[in-house]
Amino acid sequence: MPQELQLQVSPEIAANESLLYEHVAQLVRVSTKLVHKVVILKRSIDARQKSIKVNLKVSVYLIDEKYTEQKIELPNYENVSNKQEVIIVGAGPAGLFAALQLIELGLKPIIIERGKDVRGRRRDLKAINVDHIVNEDSNYCFGEGGAGTYSDGKLYTRSKKRGDVDRILQLLVGFGATPDILVEAHPHIGTNKLPQIIQDIREKIIECGGKVLFETRVTDFVIKNNEMQGVVTQNGDTISANKLILATGHSARDIFELLDKKKIFIEAKPFALGVRAEHPQELIDRIQYSCDFRGDYLPPAPYSIVKQVNGRGMYSFCMCPGGVIAPCATSPGEVVTNGWSPSKRDQATANSGIVVELKLEDFKPFAKFGALAGMEFQKSIEQKAWHLAGETQRVPAQRMIDFTRSKVSESIPKTSYVPGTTSVEMGQVSPGFLTQIMREGFIEFGKAIRGYMTNDAILHAPESRTSSPVRIPRDNETLEHTQIKGLYPCGEGAGFAGGIISAAIDGEKCALKIAQSLSK
Repeated sequence: MPQELQLQVSPEIAANESLLYEHVAQLVRVSTKLVHKVVILKRSIDARQKSIKVNLKVSVYLIDEKYTEQKIELPNYENVSNKQEVIIVGAGPAGLFAALQLIELGLKPIIIERGKDVRGRRRDLKAINVDHIVNEDSNYCFGEGGAGTYSDGKLYTRSKKRGDVDRILQLLVGFGATPDILVEAHPHIGTNKLPQIIQDIREKIIECGGKVLFETRVTDFVIKNNEMQGVVTQNGDTISANKLILATGHSARDIFELLDKKKIFIEAKPFALGVRAEHPQELIDRIQYSCDFRGDYLPPAPYSIVKQVNGRGMYSFCMCPGGVIAPCATSPGEVVTNGWSPSKRDQATANSGIVVELKLEDFKPFAKFGALAGMEFQKSIEQKAWHLAGETQRVPAQRMIDFTRSKVSESIPKTSYVPGTTSVEMGQVSPGFLTQIMREGFIEFGKAIRGYMTNDAILHAPESRTSSPVRIPRDNETLEHTQIKGLYPCGEGAGFAGGIISAAIDGEKCALKIAQSLSK
């Protein structure tokens, strides 16, 4: 039987197979020649002390113990061309993994996606970055793969159900992701690699008889006696099915408006809003690793920070080491920021959303919009930022210390945000209470992380799409909407997930509930 060990080693040993084998041999008290295979099961970095260590969980096979490499294989997806159809609105992680699960369960998914396929989206991303043109149906938020495809591909989740998480990770490996995601404490695919994986998932769905309709926007729901019958598209076509998974993401405002107009019950949901802060990656490395130079064996350092300020949580969100800031508006007349990293995380800058938790009471000035009050609050800030920055895709920006002192920055250096920045006193962007919390919060951040508070850090506004401003309620047991039978609100847009993995898990859960309801 192989031995399972918990190790704490230097970054150099963790990165060098021969050194690792030597280290393991010493621990199990055998010659290095007798160590047949060391399999890394889990890996994380411990940077709490000056001497940085890598935590490893490994299985050790000696020379007389058989080791068989575990190959990740996809499930046996059968052809479902002639099976019962289920509509899925949205081709993000919730929609795609719901489709795969439906196929496993012998049902035919029809995915309706307002945006373009993963390759076609690139032209529209270039247009928003270079020409400041926002395509409302194809952008960083909308299109095949959803918001995660071109905004980082982080796979970390707080989900407590390890089996569900592992299943999603294994499926991603089966579709081409590096097996390292099964090992790393904070797995990450990278924006440069995720598109091919997404394309391969779509091709498998089609190969098995499912349908994927791109550039097809749902404009109405067909409902009879509070039961789902199908959808109407922008071309006037009706697609019929009495089971529908609504997985449209946190930015599909037209869907929220449609639900509200049809008096299908939805409710305002608190979310978080703030700015995106960019530091030189070298500075974050020095702070986090307590060294002048990161070296060859450590990855670009991330950071995570949470503070309570005036009774509100202020925290880092979607931190991107070695990454860039992207323009994520979904309509003309607004600006939105987000961040992403390539797989190697090799850019010169680090960025993170720094956001403050909002409460339902904050939306009172928009009370006339009812359940859409939070969405209108969010929209108002994005539109104000657009106006203040010059009514293009440039965003308001300010040096961090200048922001805490309410001082307009005399100059803003070139940042990773390609459309550009405009020097603005960012207290003009957000309501006064939110600005005050952020000013005090950054001072507290500077006390907690020495060197973090610097005018070399540039704040970009706003970071506003942290989660959905609306919740679409569903029954805890059946996962159906509390009012409309056959409607399954799903993923981030419905308020039941936050990130690629949790959205994918939620998509699978909805698919399973549909299969169970049809088998009764």
